[in-house]
Amino acid sequence: MATPVLLAWSGGKDAAWALHELRRGDDVVVVGLLTTVTREYGRASMQGIRVEVLRAQAAAAGLPLLEAPIPAQCDNATYDEAMASALAEAGARWPGVRTAAFGDLFLGDIRAYRAQRLAAAGWDLLTPLFGSDTAALARRMQAGGLRAALCCVDTRQLDAQFAGRAFDGALLEALPAGVDPCGENGEFHTCVWAGPMFAAPLQLRRGDTVLRDGRFAYTDFDITPG
Repeated sequence: MATPVLLAWSGGKDAAWALHELRRGDDVVVVGLLTTVTREYGRASMQGIRVEVLRAQAAAAGLPLLEAPIPAQCDNATYDEAMASALAEAGARWPGVRTAAFGDLFLGDIRAYRAQRLAAAGWDLLTPLFGSDTAALARRMQAGGLRAALCCVDTRQLDAQFAGRAFDGALLEALPAGVDPCGENGEFHTCVWAGPMFAAPLQLRRGDTVLRDGRFAYTDFDITPG
């Protein structure tokens, strides 16, 4: 019998590809997506993706989206409280679900922290992409039909001009040495608009790029009207 899984959803490529990988097997079944959304902005807490886009992604994936609201200035205790509440809601909605999946790639300390916090709530952690060679993984994503754009760039690690660029082969060739091909060190985050995890591509339009906190270059993406 397949294990029900709740997948942490950022709207980015790693979460999307984790969904694709999980669906390729028959040992688990993803029952829903969970995202943290900043109350003040109505956007994914790290990527800055509009909640309307997150909902459209979930609809394209054919899955319900649980939204855990958090403040823009969120400490670990507040984040943990929001996640615990969301997990309790998920457990009530899907009796038997006690496994949460994340698209982590190689940061062991982050993975260990997630495992600890989930265990405290009686949940298990699943990380289907962990340990991947990120250069090979990036190419595999692109070859597999995943389409995304850089929606957030940490300008302390990568030039702001990369914000808004397509996550494609040309980008990988242009990344400076030391920048992870998947941005796993926080160099960049992405917004996915197409791939094998979606029934149909999303129609997105690119908006402005703004610098926030004197550091992060965010490129806005919105649903194309009509």
